[in-house]
Amino acid sequence: MKKKWIGFLCVFSALLMLSGCKETKTATEKIVLNEVAHSVFYAPLYTAIEQGYFKEQGLEITLVTGFGADKTMTALLSDEADIGFMGPESTIYTYQGGMEDYAVNFAQLTQRAGNFVVGRQKEDSFSFKNLKGKTVLAGRAGGMPQMIFEYVLKKHGLNPKTDLIMDQSIDFGSTAAAFSGGQGEYTIEFEPHATALEEKGDGYVLASLGEESGYVPYTAFCAKKSYLEENPEKIEKFVAGLKKGVDYVVNHTAKEVAEVIKPQFEEMEEIALEKIIERYQGQDTWKEDLIFSEEGFDLLQAILMDAGVVEEKASYEDLVNTAFTP
Repeated sequence: MKKKWIGFLCVFSALLMLSGCKETKTATEKIVLNEVAHSVFYAPLYTAIEQGYFKEQGLEITLVTGFGADKTMTALLSDEADIGFMGPESTIYTYQGGMEDYAVNFAQLTQRAGNFVVGRQKEDSFSFKNLKGKTVLAGRAGGMPQMIFEYVLKKHGLNPKTDLIMDQSIDFGSTAAAFSGGQGEYTIEFEPHATALEEKGDGYVLASLGEESGYVPYTAFCAKKSYLEENPEKIEKFVAGLKKGVDYVVNHTAKEVAEVIKPQFEEMEEIALEKIIERYQGQDTWKEDLIFSEEGFDLLQAILMDAGVVEEKASYEDLVNTAFTP
């Protein structure tokens, strides 16, 4: 009888231990992330996903592409997304529009513009003056691609309104197709569209707006003010995973990074992917510390005011939270 009780106690103790293990196991937390576009420009984000850096933090990321900052912001404000990834100008627009639970930036990813001037012919000695009198597919008004383009034009002594024709009628993701179809003499393109135009023989990359414009807070991660207040640990884990993605991209070769993120771009040849990554690495695209500085925020607002899309400055303290960045 005694032996039976001892056996029972051993089994019962083992079950308790197993039960305890299950109780202490960290549950996976889910995050819906809505990105403005799916581009190699955001390679560190995809690296963090493919390398399992978010999983290491106990996060399960559902990635949704919004195809436009307006759509991404709408998804965020309507609680269809937990985190939005887009140009931070959108957070200024919603803040100044009177939104009470507005979006707050908590990590900056890119510090250069990611778009390029693409022309129909090779121009070995390209000058922005060559755009004078020409039609350029420039992207929608009020978006960072278009505003950075205007900013660069002014740096080169051109008046965006009178010196060239800026076609802003074509949707963000459709300019490359329109250019291939014969519209415009130049177009402003992100990757992989710029390289795709080159590969098809429909265009040639002539200049980098990222190099011409200098350091600009081009894209950042944001969440509603209430979400940041209610989920600080989740945001900290997200930033930690993202930081490892950035570190990998800036410390590995373009070939190595291309191999990692290839599942995100199955339709692309790996050699083209490698070429694009190398191009972005060469212009110091990514903000290694992820910190959205006040200096960068001021420059962003100067560009917005110069473009005439905002009339007064917004508060850095309200719209940027650096508590989560390393």
